[in-house]
Amino acid sequence: NFQTNILTELKNWKLNLIQHHKLQMRQEKERHATHVKQLQNEMENLKELLHTYEISISRKDEVITNLTQALEKQKERVELMRKFTLWRIQHVKAKQEEYAIRMADTHFQTALMKKVWAAWRSLNEEKWKDKVARACQLRAEDVCVQLTNDYEAKIAELTATLEQTKAEILRLHNERDQYEDTMKKAFMRGVCALNLEAMTMFQSK
Repeated sequence: NFQTNILTELKNWKLNLIQHHKLQMRQEKERHATHVKQLQNEMENLKELLHTYEISISRKDEVITNLTQALEKQKERVELMRKFTLWRIQHVKAKQEEYAIRMADTHFQTALMKKVWAAWRSLNEEKWKDKVARACQLRAEDVCVQLTNDYEAKIAELTATLEQTKAEILRLHNERDQYEDTMKKAFMRGVCALNLEAMTMFQSK
């Protein structure tokens, strides 16, 4: 019986070990399956990310190509602008030289005309100087008479305004004196009334 019990106990341990081992194996398989599924999901995500990166790289290549083309066009435009600027500078220099030549001719003609005018003026200066002096003297006399009349009229007008202002100031002074007298009388009446009221209060007490 003892041997049988030992064998039975050993058999039970063996079955328990087998079941425990099967359970562990099943758990390991489940964990392994879960891990494999996670790795597959990560691989799919990485594939999608790789596809996205490929699309992004292709777009960046397109952008780089477009920028390169735009840069080439800009270089061509700058070159055209440089050539146009050089042509414009040469054209402006030619115009400046032409303008300088015209100005020199004009200056020469002006200097010549000044010399002729000075010679003619020196001949006629004595005649018109006397005429101008007489005309200026007559005009100055007329202006002096006109200014004298104007100033006399202004002085009379200002004198009348001054008299009116003095009368107005005198009237305002009188009004102020009357107002001060009225205020003094009113103040004194108020003081007397207050004194009477105070006396009445003391007598009632």
